[in-house]
Amino acid sequence: MPDEALPTVQLADPMALRAYAHPIRLRLIALLRQRGPQTATQAAAALGESVPSCSFHLRQMAKYGLVELVPGRRGREKPWQATAAATEWEGSGAGGPAGEAALQLELTLARQYFEAIRLWLTTQADEPAEWRQAAQFGDSLLHLTAAELKLLAEQIDGLLQPFRGRRPEAGDGSQGTRPVLMLHVAVPAAAAVPVPDDRQVPR
Repeated sequence: MPDEALPTVQLADPMALRAYAHPIRLRLIALLRQRGPQTATQAAAALGESVPSCSFHLRQMAKYGLVELVPGRRGREKPWQATAAATEWEGSGAGGPAGEAALQLELTLARQYFEAIRLWLTTQADEPAEWRQAAQFGDSLLHLTAAELKLLAEQIDGLLQPFRGRRPEAGDGSQGTRPVLMLHVAVPAAAAVPVPDDRQVPR
């Protein structure tokens, strides 16, 4: 589960970026950050992967300081935990080997984001009306300067801050919550790519 006390891990080494840019590893990191320590067996059951596969990917991520075995735990199979609450890296625009590795990581993340959106769109008919009405799907075409875009991102981040680190079992008023994926995407739109400025109407 997320822990705001945990640091943010910085990835700069191209090898570390490439190691992280794997769908199973990204899902494992998300699982450990959301649910807390997991053994390879528990992670495999949660993700629908094999135990050897999860064990291998956890060991690979441990080489770059992304995960670690929980200290002091005994038993045949020890649980793993995330070492940070978030991961940061320089964008693919940095160029060079690190930029190329960052691009592969960002493309992998984009595919996972798309899959999360696709899953919601194809299953939302089975969801409660209150969640269908609260969900958001659409785009906005804005004309901004670079400074305004940066300011807008900072303001949005400020709005999200009170909701980060919630733990339903901690009695912090978050009972009845569920994980919500809030995507951050704000990129200059090429003139050749029309943006309709459309939104899904909640039903």
